[in-house]
Amino acid sequence: MTTLERTVGSGVTRVEGREKVTGAALYAYEYPVPDALYGWAVQSTIARGRVRSVDGSAALALPGVVAVLDSGSVPRLRPTGDPELAVLQSPDVAYRGQIVAAVVADSYETARQAGAAVRVAYDVGDHDVELRDDDPRAFVPDTVNGGYPGKTETGDVDSALSTAPVVVDVTYTTPPEHTSPMEPHAALAVWDGDLLTLYNGDQGPWMTATSLAELFGLPEGNVRIVADHVGGGFGSKAIPRPPTVLAALAARAVGRPVKLAATRQQMFTMVSYRTPTVQRVRLGAERDGRLTAISHNALQQSSTLSKYCEQTVTPTRIMYAAPNRRTIHRLAQLDVPTPSWMRAPGEAPGTFAFECAMDELAYALEMDPVELRVVNEPSVEPESGRPFSSRNLVACLREGAARFGWARRDLAPGRRREGRWLVGTGVAAGNYPVYTRPATATARAEPDGTFVVRIAAADIGTGARTALTQVAADELGVQLERVTLDVGRSVYGQAPWAGGSTGTGSWGWAVSKVCRVLAKKADELTGAIPPCGLEAVADTTEDVGAQEKLSRHSFGAQFAKVRVDAVTGQVRVDRLLGSFAAGRIVNPRTARSQLCGGMCMGLSMALHEQLEVDPAFGDFANHDLATYHVAANADIRDVEAYWIEEEDDELNPLGTKGVGELGIVGTAAAITNAVYHATGVRIRDLPLTLERVRAGLATR
Repeated sequence: MTTLERTVGSGVTRVEGREKVTGAALYAYEYPVPDALYGWAVQSTIARGRVRSVDGSAALALPGVVAVLDSGSVPRLRPTGDPELAVLQSPDVAYRGQIVAAVVADSYETARQAGAAVRVAYDVGDHDVELRDDDPRAFVPDTVNGGYPGKTETGDVDSALSTAPVVVDVTYTTPPEHTSPMEPHAALAVWDGDLLTLYNGDQGPWMTATSLAELFGLPEGNVRIVADHVGGGFGSKAIPRPPTVLAALAARAVGRPVKLAATRQQMFTMVSYRTPTVQRVRLGAERDGRLTAISHNALQQSSTLSKYCEQTVTPTRIMYAAPNRRTIHRLAQLDVPTPSWMRAPGEAPGTFAFECAMDELAYALEMDPVELRVVNEPSVEPESGRPFSSRNLVACLREGAARFGWARRDLAPGRRREGRWLVGTGVAAGNYPVYTRPATATARAEPDGTFVVRIAAADIGTGARTALTQVAADELGVQLERVTLDVGRSVYGQAPWAGGSTGTGSWGWAVSKVCRVLAKKADELTGAIPPCGLEAVADTTEDVGAQEKLSRHSFGAQFAKVRVDAVTGQVRVDRLLGSFAAGRIVNPRTARSQLCGGMCMGLSMALHEQLEVDPAFGDFANHDLATYHVAANADIRDVEAYWIEEEDDELNPLGTKGVGELGIVGTAAAITNAVYHATGVRIRDLPLTLERVRAGLATR
């Protein structure tokens, strides 16, 4: 192979960009499968109880309706570790919005009309959907999402707090939030005997195929996922969700392909949302700012079906040094849908509370918030004692502060005014773990000098396809245009999902390895590439398993400038700046897009996003984008993302850490801290609505 100038590190434009802007890129619902029918999910209108009967006669009388399905008429599924996937397997109702029946018809419009005609009778039970800090049923789980312990404790926290010269004891809350990806959840299911092909909006094709094979009792390999293009996910498409299962069930039941797309309203209960939290943070410190005690307790919710618990307090275990530490997760199981992954699950709400508490401590100490964080920088991971593979949080703080102009900041809150606007600035820090998982890739050299690399990755809009093409081209020593990178198919072999910021590191390792193997094979040939081509396969299972036990994390610091209307309480974010340490950046263009996108989502978390729980009916009252507000163009002004040059040889051959989640972590805290600096009013409940800010201003 020849050696060319490397493309890794350059801002290559998206290789699939033309397909997307011209409409040639196919998404799950758009594949042209002949003889396809359309499915519609009928959802429960009660929050707890049991289906007594399903009357589909009026629906079946409509022209074009093929079937009405319920728990007594669909194929039986195998039990799995996720009870949410047991779609139509029982008449029991665990939450409002749960699928209790389905309609299959010859058009989408007919299926939806027929769904409204289905009559479901219930035996209604009492329900409880409100998360309360004093709920006696709340418990501490042994482990939480990611396999982390539910509780950790070192030293004597209570004694340290009782003797600390300065103590902060505060409670913060975050509401339930919804992922709301641009592309709603959709699936097209096609059965051929016992072979199931699913065109699915999917963040992890191979993992979904494995899960559904188990669910349907099929041999491994008999489920094939096709997800060539995915319109966002934010965690909601990382594992199978009920709409995907329902499409496959319906297609099996009627013996024809079935398309099913959730409406925006249906998605608010049929797919994942972020759990609400109630977090108490207690910090003890010496007068010089050194922490003597950290206590972080987080209450969150799950459904009665599952004990899913987010890793909300785990960032606190990493961030700062302190000899006495306690972190606890508590879980309350309610009559609600099961929460699940949403961009930086656990880290985003947990960092919000902890970093706001750190800001409160800085003011109690009359100390610069940046310097407080620097003073408490640990030399090793605080709880495990493991060395960091690299840790450049202080560099992020220093670099970000310099770019932001932090040195000119007046510490005192509520002093700066521009007309009716109160002006303030804030800072917060954050971290995100580096996850690396095994993957398999194949690479093929063609006689015409082109190459095809295949891996069951998923490009959900992040630019993964482009970054992996760059990796492949560099390892093969060829021009980018000579490489085709195929992703999105489960048949390409084992690969993790696009989630947890695992993608570039995990997939990139496999692509790098297989291309090096192929290049070596090609170099060893005595002649040209044979007419049948030349192929190589590589698996990183042993490589990943051999990694040393180190603390691997990315770090970042976010700075915010806000204006607060002194009359209405409106908050405007004039500037967001993030400074990050995320290993080697493969593609600066797409990385900056991810980091800025994460910060915009953090702004949305701070100012807008809140699912309103209806205690009477048991559902989310604002289940559409007219009433569930997300940040729009008018909310976003100046957003800047920078990173320091970081080399870390203990990660993977590329030295990458991942940037998908890092941008959102810390942003909401930076904005909230800036609002305090502007107003002198401390708001501890997200989002920072006009009503909350105005009420705070009235007490000044």
